[in-house]
Amino acid sequence: MKEINVTGQKRSDLGKKASKVLRKEGLIPCNIYGEAKDENGLPIAKSFAAPMSELRKIVYTPHIYVINLIIDGESHTAILKELQFHPVTDALLHVDFYEVNDQKPITIGIPVKLTGLAQGVRDGGRMNLSIRKINVTAKYQDIPEHLDIDVTNLKIGKSIKVGDLHFDGLEMATGKGVVVCSIKATRKSIAADAAADTAE
Repeated sequence: MKEINVTGQKRSDLGKKASKVLRKEGLIPCNIYGEAKDENGLPIAKSFAAPMSELRKIVYTPHIYVINLIIDGESHTAILKELQFHPVTDALLHVDFYEVNDQKPITIGIPVKLTGLAQGVRDGGRMNLSIRKINVTAKYQDIPEHLDIDVTNLKIGKSIKVGDLHFDGLEMATGKGVVVCSIKATRKSIAADAAADTAE
């Protein structure tokens, strides 16, 4: 995965009013969750604020990043956990991060990248990508930027499921029966099949 730096500052006032003031100043309220847990076994959040100008690089992108969070000079290695947007304006309201280390596996969605020209497309069919990300479990340093899936031999009416895929060092966390992509018949391909049958 690519790495990117984001700086932040600790915050102690966690109320709605304080969060509104931060956003007006171009800062977004954030939490980072790590190994520490409270008496109920729930992860303890460290609250901080980060500039929207820096968060934009990791929020509005199809890429996934390992984020070097530098909060008041203290460094944390993290990944994006959750984003909250305003329901009307789509403005970013809040970001949650999850702290990672090089020993403990994490589960994260990796973008799918189809490679090759499918036989079914050459025959007039239409490629249908059902999911854009597949969840995998691995140590963060072993996670690729995207999952390359070769579709060259995929024919009309056929599909590739998660259970058909294997990537070294990655454990699939998305269900094996989930369809990743398939080739749908089109009027053009149906007409071509009918013409072929007639010719025979």
